[in-house]
Amino acid sequence: MYQKSIDNSPGIDFNTPALKKYRSLRFLKDRLARWGVASGGLGVILAILLIFFYLLYEVLPLFKSAEITQVASYPLVQISVDEKKAPMFLSVEEQAEVAMKAEASGNLLFFSTETGEWLHSESLPVSSDSGVSRVVKDASGSNLMAAGLTTGEIILFEQGYKITWPDDRRKITPEVSYPYDRQPFSISDVLAPVSQLAISDGDERLLVAASIDNRLVMDVFNKEEDFLTESVTIEQQSVVLPVISGLSAEDDLEIRQLLIDPEQTWLYVLSGSSQLTVINISNIDRPYIHATLNLTAQGVDVTELTFLLGGVSLLVGDSEGNIAQWFMVREDGSQNLKHIRSFSLGNDPVDKIVPEHRRKGFLASDVNGQVGLFYTTANRSLLVEPLSTGRIDQMAVAPRGNYLILESQGETQFLKIENEHPEISWSALWGKVWYESYSQPDYIWQSSASNNDFEPKLSLMPLSFGTLKAAFYAMLLAAPLAICAAIYTAYFMDPGMRRKVKPVIELMEALPTVILGFLAGLWLAPLIENQLVGIFALLLFVPAGILMFAFGWDSLPSSIRHRIPDGMQAGLMVPVVLISGALAMSLNSNLELWLFDGDMRTWLTTELGIPYDQRNALVVGLAMGFAVIPTIFSIAEDAIFSVPRHLTYGSLALGATPWQTLTRVVLLTASPGIFSAVMIGMGRAVGETMIVLMATGNTPIMDANIFEGMRTLAANIAVEMPESAVGSSHYRILFLAALVLFLFTFVVNTAAEMVRHRLRKKYSSL
Repeated sequence: MYQKSIDNSPGIDFNTPALKKYRSLRFLKDRLARWGVASGGLGVILAILLIFFYLLYEVLPLFKSAEITQVASYPLVQISVDEKKAPMFLSVEEQAEVAMKAEASGNLLFFSTETGEWLHSESLPVSSDSGVSRVVKDASGSNLMAAGLTTGEIILFEQGYKITWPDDRRKITPEVSYPYDRQPFSISDVLAPVSQLAISDGDERLLVAASIDNRLVMDVFNKEEDFLTESVTIEQQSVVLPVISGLSAEDDLEIRQLLIDPEQTWLYVLSGSSQLTVINISNIDRPYIHATLNLTAQGVDVTELTFLLGGVSLLVGDSEGNIAQWFMVREDGSQNLKHIRSFSLGNDPVDKIVPEHRRKGFLASDVNGQVGLFYTTANRSLLVEPLSTGRIDQMAVAPRGNYLILESQGETQFLKIENEHPEISWSALWGKVWYESYSQPDYIWQSSASNNDFEPKLSLMPLSFGTLKAAFYAMLLAAPLAICAAIYTAYFMDPGMRRKVKPVIELMEALPTVILGFLAGLWLAPLIENQLVGIFALLLFVPAGILMFAFGWDSLPSSIRHRIPDGMQAGLMVPVVLISGALAMSLNSNLELWLFDGDMRTWLTTELGIPYDQRNALVVGLAMGFAVIPTIFSIAEDAIFSVPRHLTYGSLALGATPWQTLTRVVLLTASPGIFSAVMIGMGRAVGETMIVLMATGNTPIMDANIFEGMRTLAANIAVEMPESAVGSSHYRILFLAALVLFLFTFVVNTAAEMVRHRLRKKYSSL
């Protein structure tokens, strides 16, 4: 129809070749522009989705379930057909290729974990009329082991492995050494079978405690190093331990377990069904009983007791299938052993507990061969399944926690453990966790330390709190200033002045945040620390100066006031703000001396209990607020300036004052744009990295104090990502933090868009 009307138009020919070519080109450009805009929009959506799915891809392995699969199974490996007893001890080396078991005859047998092939054997210096009654390992994680003999003597030895590469193939050669003396020695000159044994080797001394004929004895081996020859001499000394009530050769209360912590402070003695006696041995000359307590309820027996990695926590298995974690907690100036958390293996008595070598996890088995895999810090029961048809004689986990070997029912099983990220649980990420040696549960982020016994603290709460804290203080400064500046610039300011002011403020957004962070950390933070009273005085002096100037200006004759064109009065405020600000800063010393005895920081700490850190939330609020102001100002100013003029003129024509027109017409109409400006500014503040990284102490603490620092999600990712091992729990947790940040901004922006649409719908009829 349109083409027909063009063809019938008198005197005008719209079908000339030039016009046809022009229309064809315009149509082509239209299509290209439409498809270009659509492709760009779809590309942005696709990019965001790809980012989301990549983050999800890196995070999902954190929540994968644990699995145990059998690699090999073979009959028990024995040195001779006469050795029918269950092994006294079982262990696996680093590569999980060679295992070692100690037999009651004193033989140490090394064999292949996958085939059971006998590789090497070594005999401890045990006499023909003696045997091994107990084999234990040092709780500190060293390779030192001790064998208690039926004659009451002790043998100290170390097991090690030498790795060579003949013909480019790895060869692991077992080694056994005797770091102190090859010959057995007695403890406190008591010659009777050793029933229980514990050792702890330190830099200055070696402690050996034993239960011999139901008597508790302990010797200390003091080490003295010659500075010239660097030789070490050992001096053995008996320790007089306090008498535990009910323990004697005639009493029924039997010593069932001994443990010495790696710090050589506590000796734990389990006796009877559930009684634990804690002896303080920090002073060898005066040991004393620190506490005596029952580890289980009445009628429930303790069936197994061992240390968790690091020797801080005790793992207590009982006859009802539960495993409890206990450790020392400081309360009211003293340390008390406290029950922290429990795990359930089933309904049958717990028989064995094997801690992992490098993580705060452990495996446990019951009398019917059911095995459970647990992690203490995250309070997770990862896996419970039967691995044997009967009681498991011995069980050992590889140092890397990836393989398990067990002997039961005349058979050896070698199993693979899939358990990469046991540290992660909802409670560990977002709840309060009671960490070892802490007085109470808390939110803590501390992802690494200098030793292998470290308990990872991976709570995201301090980082999320720090992110919101930094954004809050930044918005507290930026939002009012930016919105008020936008209102004045768009509604009251002279157009000529607006054309100069608006580009200058928007140009501030191009300033690199790393420069702002650098200035905030090296210049602004010390300035605020030294001029703290003056900074707070600005909040009084600047508004007071503006009000006084306004009152004085209003009192001037109209002939003088009208010389300044409308909308140009803002220029007069610049010297007022500068003068009042300079006055406040110049009075800093006098005000601080008058109000706070010369030191406001000390007064805050001593009188109010508010600690002060030089790089704190106040510094971040000022620096990041300065960075966010241009974003909020630009969008809000455009929204206010875009309000149709006929609405403003109509309101003024009906008798409304400019202020009434602003508050009842202009701001309501522009409210969707102003709200969007605030939300975009908040998104910028939440995602800011460099300013927070350089202007705070980077301390992941949960404290709303404006004088304390924080660590945000974005800053934490920037700091720790280069140090994390690819694929580790730490690495994936950082991706989880990025996903949390992504989802947070997505939810906030979605909610903001919904509110903006409602505001637009509500006020579009004005």
